[in-house]
Amino acid sequence: MGGNQKKTVEAGGIRSFIAGGFGGVCTVVSGQPFDTIKVRMQNQSGGALYKSTADCVVKTVKNEGFFALYKGMAAPLVGVVPIFAINFLGYANGKSLCYWATGKNELSAFQHGLSGSLGGLYMTVLIAPGERIKCLLQVQTTGKAKYSGPMDVIRQSYREGGIRSIMRGTAITAVRDMPASGCYFAAYEYTKQHFRKTNSELSFWHILVAGGFAGWANWAWALAPDVVKTRYQTAPEGKFSGARAVVPELLRTEGVKGFFKGFAPIALRAWPANACCMMGYELALKAMNWAVPVQAY
Repeated sequence: MGGNQKKTVEAGGIRSFIAGGFGGVCTVVSGQPFDTIKVRMQNQSGGALYKSTADCVVKTVKNEGFFALYKGMAAPLVGVVPIFAINFLGYANGKSLCYWATGKNELSAFQHGLSGSLGGLYMTVLIAPGERIKCLLQVQTTGKAKYSGPMDVIRQSYREGGIRSIMRGTAITAVRDMPASGCYFAAYEYTKQHFRKTNSELSFWHILVAGGFAGWANWAWALAPDVVKTRYQTAPEGKFSGARAVVPELLRTEGVKGFFKGFAPIALRAWPANACCMMGYELALKAMNWAVPVQAY
């Protein structure tokens, strides 16, 4: 396995870029309803609108129809290919750096995590404006909507505060995504390494389980920064001087539990969405390897 491992990493850069984009599409389609519920739960103050996750689902579908669960999907779906592709490219680049730094042919789960953090940094610049657009569309409920679609969000945001308004939340997005991406890939590789102790070849189910655990590990870090990011990105222009200004207000009005709003829909979404992501990623890599074989995969 020693010599082949390096060839796998070197050959996997562009393939990881393509496969990561396909995995991202799988993630959005499977996880968007959960994400919509998560954002609505996080954005309410004091639990005024929804009593629970189930109540949020019922009221959303009853008042706005089933497809309201897919509100705001256009922005992440259009952006998800480059975002996930760049994340997985960054991960591949990070692995190459770790191989170069250690001189070893195999990486530990921790080193996979360090590599994944680079992927989180890569994708922050792309994901921040897309998340702002998505969140502003998702928090629209009944009544006259302020925004008619993603492009209208961009136009109005630029008119209100220029490019800074569109990019609002970039720093807190980095705080969320760099460590979270590291946790994601560390958990994925650790789980696969555990399965390999008793299985020479990993099955469909092994990949799904590893992807599910990776999703949970990602959100174990990301949930609190995500709540802060959502509040900051959906607040009226000028309400907060920065993402840090959200923290004391959230503590004052809702306490520590306010940082964990949306836990239930996130936990429900993380497993299937990330299982689908990693399955799509692995299948895309295998398809490319079948079409254009490389010496080692």
